[in-house]
Amino acid sequence: MRFTLHHKFIASIAAAAVAITAFTAAPAAAGDRNRDLAKIAVGVLGVAIVGKIIHDKNKRDEERARQEVSKHRHAPNTVYRAPRAERVPVYRAPQSRHRVEPRPLPKKYKRKQQHANAKLLPKQCFQSFDTRRGQVLMFGRRCLENNFRHANRLPQQCAQQIRTHRGTRYGYDARCLRGAGYSLARG
Repeated sequence: MRFTLHHKFIASIAAAAVAITAFTAAPAAAGDRNRDLAKIAVGVLGVAIVGKIIHDKNKRDEERARQEVSKHRHAPNTVYRAPRAERVPVYRAPQSRHRVEPRPLPKKYKRKQQHANAKLLPKQCFQSFDTRRGQVLMFGRRCLENNFRHANRLPQQCAQQIRTHRGTRYGYDARCLRGAGYSLARG
């Protein structure tokens, strides 16, 4: 705990009282100079001791404050808090006792979502074939029939037949399907 202003004031008044008492005390025997010097020395010593105690207390408080600051400076989750005058009140929404269940989406949104999914082609059907004319990227017909619900609705102008060194392959050209609005499903 730090010495506040009134603690310091009281300590200085007490030190001054001890010093004044030592200087103004009437000697028991007139002319005994050694006793007067001893009283003065005791008064000065008392003031010095009180001053040293106050100084040590202030030094300990400052060291404790420095350690407190360094401890907080290195703490990983330290949060700066502005002085009370600078703080802005934070709005907190009132808590409800009852859990609110989400409502289902309206049917028109479900239809749009299904329509969007109708244009996503399965990733496992995308294949690359080497032919005499070069590499051909296409979606295999049999894979689409097994894994894509709307395979019968694919544009017929994208259908193709290619010959590879392993035989004839049937499918749909990837670039043509992309131009028709289809895309590859993620994941």
